[in-house]
Amino acid sequence: MKWINHQIVTGFIVYAASDNALFVASSIVGAVLPDKVEGSPPQDSRAYWKWRKNHRTWSHYPPLYIALILAAHFATEYFQNPHVELILSLVTYALFGALLHIIEDAICGKVPVFTPHRKHGIKLFKVGSWQEYFFAALIIGGCLLFRFKDLFLSEFNL
Repeated sequence: MKWINHQIVTGFIVYAASDNALFVASSIVGAVLPDKVEGSPPQDSRAYWKWRKNHRTWSHYPPLYIALILAAHFATEYFQNPHVELILSLVTYALFGALLHIIEDAICGKVPVFTPHRKHGIKLFKVGSWQEYFFAALIIGGCLLFRFKDLFLSEFNL
C-alpha cells in the first residue's frame, strides 16, 4: 500500500478501537515504521533491485513487533508511573501501527510470517491502483460504521 493509505487506514482502525486521538497519532507514526527503517529505494536501477529483494524482510517481521509490544506491556507493569505508562502506551500504539502496516502489506503482496526471509501473503490489488484506494475506503467506511453504529441505528430506528 502507499504510505498515505497505510496512515489513513491505520488511523481509522485505531480510532474505531480506542477513540483516543493521541493513540491514533502514535499509530499513524508507526504505520510507516517498517518501510522507514529500510530507507528509501535507491535511484540506481541495479541497486534498486538489490534493495527490492531485501524489502519486506526483517523490518516486516511480525514477531519482532509483537515481542516489543509485550516488552512495553511488562515495562508498564514494572514501573507503575503515569508518565512512563503514557510513553509506553504511545510506543505500543506506534508498534501496533507497524503491525497493521504489515497486515496491510500482506493483502497486496508478501511479508515474512514465520521467518524473516520466507514471505507469505495474497495480492488482492496492485499498489497505487484504484482497487487499493477502494479497499482503503471500505476499511474507513467500516471503521466509521463501527464507531458510530449507535448513531446510525437510532437515526434509522433500528
